[in-house]
Amino acid sequence: MSEFNRIFLVVMDSVGIGEAPDAEKFNDKGADTLGHIAEHMNGLHMPNMAELGLSNIREIKGIEKAVKPKAHFTKMEEASNGKDTMTGHWEIMGLHIEQPFQTFPNGFPAELIKELESRTGRKIIGNKPASGTEILDELGKEHMDTGALIVYTSADSVLQIAAHEDIIPIDEQYRICEIARELTLDEKYMVGRVIARPFVGNPGAFERTSNRHDYALKPFGKTVMNTLKDENYDVIAIGKISDIYDGEGVTKAIRTVDNDDGMTKLVESMSMDFHGISFLNLVDFDAKFGHRRDPQGYGEALEAYDARLPEVLSKLKDDDLLIITADHGNDPVHHGTDHTREYVPLLVHHKGIDVGRELPIRKTFADIGATIADNFNVTLPEHGKSFLKEI
Repeated sequence: MSEFNRIFLVVMDSVGIGEAPDAEKFNDKGADTLGHIAEHMNGLHMPNMAELGLSNIREIKGIEKAVKPKAHFTKMEEASNGKDTMTGHWEIMGLHIEQPFQTFPNGFPAELIKELESRTGRKIIGNKPASGTEILDELGKEHMDTGALIVYTSADSVLQIAAHEDIIPIDEQYRICEIARELTLDEKYMVGRVIARPFVGNPGAFERTSNRHDYALKPFGKTVMNTLKDENYDVIAIGKISDIYDGEGVTKAIRTVDNDDGMTKLVESMSMDFHGISFLNLVDFDAKFGHRRDPQGYGEALEAYDARLPEVLSKLKDDDLLIITADHGNDPVHHGTDHTREYVPLLVHHKGIDVGRELPIRKTFADIGATIADNFNVTLPEHGKSFLKEI
C-alpha cells in the first residue's frame, strides 16, 4: 500500500535559490536566481509560496517567512556534472550524470553541418549561439527566399532548427530534426537535444508556433519513471517532460503552450482518476526570461505562477502529495546567457501537515526519485535517499 495515491511534481525550470558549494567550478560564483530577481523587483509578491515556506528555506526579499509553513522545506544540491535541464531532470528521477552534455559556443563543427546539408538537401545558415527571436529577425527573410535551414544553438546543449511553416511543412521539419538527432547521437557531439523551432509570419513580424518538438537523448539508465510504468503505475508528463526523457517511462503526455497553460493542465490532471505521478515542467522561467536575462519578466512570471497555486492546493486530496522544486538556476543578472549552478528549493506539501519542518539539505536531486519509488513500493534507484518517512 502506498502512503500517497498520487504525487504531483512541479519543476519550476531554472528557479535556483543561491550558489551551490561548487558554483565557482562552473564560473557561477555569486549566482542567485531568486535572490537577485527579488532585489530587482524590490521584493517578490508570492504569498502562496510564502505560506508553503519558500522564505523559510532562505529569506527572499518581499516573501514573508511563514510562522507555520504548510510544507516541509529545504534545498537540494546537484550531484551530477552539469547544470542543464536534462541533467537536472534525469537526476531528479534517480540518475547520476558524470559526462556533461556538450555545448557549442562557436557553433557546430563544419563536418556536422556539411553532413546535415547533404542528408537534408538544404543549405544551412546561422550556425551560432543566438536568441530564438533575434535569429529570425536576422535570417528569417533569407530562409524564406532560399529555403535554407536556420541552425543555431544556445548556452544549453541544443541544436535548434528554425523553419517557416509555409516554406517547409511541419512533417518535413520534424523529419529534418530526426536526421539531425541521428547524426548527433555520435559521442563526439554529445548534443542533449535537437529542437524543431517552427515559425510563421512575415519579416519584421515573425512568431514561433507551439509546434516546437524536442528530440532528446534517451536517459542513460532506467529512471524511476520507467520503474513506475513497468509496475503499471500512471506517469503523466505535462509540458516538455516527455521530451526531456524522450518518452521513456511516460504513460500519458500532455503538451502545453506556456506556464499558465501548464498550470491549467496540472489542475486538469488533478481531476483525473490515476494512481502514480503527474509531472509538470514550467519552462517559461528559463526559456523566456533566464536565458534572455530579463529579471523583470522573470519576476512577473513567478508572481503569475504563484497566483495559480491556490487552484492546485484546493484540489489536493487527503492522499495526494505535492512536490515543488527546480532543475538548476538561471540568474537573469548573471554574466552571459547560461544556466547557473545553484541550490534548488524543495517544498513538500500534503493535507496531513500541521506545521512544516525543515528537512536536511539534500545532497542530490535523486532524493525526489527515491522518495517517489519508496512511496509506490517499487525498486529504489541506485542514487538518492528517500525522505518519505521524514514527511
